[in-house]
Amino acid sequence: MSLQVEKLEKNMAKLTIEVSAEELEKAIQGAYLKNKNKITIPGFRKGKAPRKMIEQMYGKEVFYEDAANALIPESYEKALAECTEEIVSSPKIDVTQLEAGKPFIFTAEVALKPEVTLGTYKGVKVDKVEVEVSEEEVEAEINKERENNSRTITVEDRAVKDGDMTVIDFEGFVDGVAFEGGKGEDYPLTIGSGAFIPGFEEALIGAQIGVETDVNVTFPEEYQAAELAGKAAVFKCTVKEIKEKELPELDDEFASEVSEFDTLAEYKEDVKKNLAEKKAAAAKSAKEEAAIDAVIAQAQMEIPDAMVETQQRQMVEDFAQRIQSQGISMEQYMQFTGLDVSKLLEQVKPQAMKRIQSRLVLEAVVAAEGLTASEEDFEAEVAKMAESYKMEADKVKDLLGEGGKKQVMEDICVNKAVTLIVDNAVEE
Repeated sequence: MSLQVEKLEKNMAKLTIEVSAEELEKAIQGAYLKNKNKITIPGFRKGKAPRKMIEQMYGKEVFYEDAANALIPESYEKALAECTEEIVSSPKIDVTQLEAGKPFIFTAEVALKPEVTLGTYKGVKVDKVEVEVSEEEVEAEINKERENNSRTITVEDRAVKDGDMTVIDFEGFVDGVAFEGGKGEDYPLTIGSGAFIPGFEEALIGAQIGVETDVNVTFPEEYQAAELAGKAAVFKCTVKEIKEKELPELDDEFASEVSEFDTLAEYKEDVKKNLAEKKAAAAKSAKEEAAIDAVIAQAQMEIPDAMVETQQRQMVEDFAQRIQSQGISMEQYMQFTGLDVSKLLEQVKPQAMKRIQSRLVLEAVVAAEGLTASEEDFEAEVAKMAESYKMEADKVKDLLGEGGKKQVMEDICVNKAVTLIVDNAVEE
């Protein structure tokens, strides 16, 4: 195998890969052996027809495609190992010569890792994020816990109010005529949920159990049923049941039931502490993102489209694996959302670009500062991974292998670059 590299514009390159005629002949013979049992030739039992007879009947190119498909991945991998350029995209393959007795030649158009010219990366300015926790935030968090521990009770002595869980019968009319799909019985509706068209739920506030109430609404102009869009309607509604949430009393007993503390005061203090920790973590992340954004803004790099496209596809594939682990196939997700692969790729494009820019500038900072990862750093990272995956550290190392270790070491250096940038950032 031989390799030629031709650099193109915008950090693209064309690899011309040549495979010997002998290797091509082996691949063609392999394609024949693989497919001969599928081919019927008059006068021969299935699978017994000689290759020349098949080529004479179907054309000498009959096995070319399978031969090329067998040769390209293996030859491309060898070319990657031989190539001194850093390739950062999937290849665009084009076969330029495929004929028995001649070398097999194909090209692979790929993106090369862009060079980065750093601007300022020490002392970039970022907005200061407040991490103070207010009493209102503490109360809101505690009220969430009260909601989680609430019980539902039936109400019979008052009218409907916002937040109630009701059961209703209803029938809708436009110009005095009932319309299809506008009737329901024993329908569960939480007031304020937004489940019905605007104005419907609000109009039920004040309604009494068992008393028919007229609800006057107007269907939205963009309503899904075109015959109803923009039209005024009257719904005859009867509330059959009202339920509400009863929150537990905010006292020491409540605190002891939902936490490890005996008093409400201790519980509130712990809630405040946890909120402060969350805010601090969020502020740290925001500072990191803002600082890296500032470094990106002052750096210069030309990112090839193929590099972005490869990152987009990787992100969509990662997303597909995540939802599949939750029992949802990609096909189901696209049915639910109305999206297709092309729309998903377009959605993730800005994030893909951001990921590439971030990694490139951080790697440039690593190089500029001469940051390195020690064996101690690696061992510490492996220990974290082992704890996270509930595995032995040696098992993690075995799974990583040399390639995985190299990637971990690179990631450690990149994280050191993040720390350096953030530690030197100026908050305003």
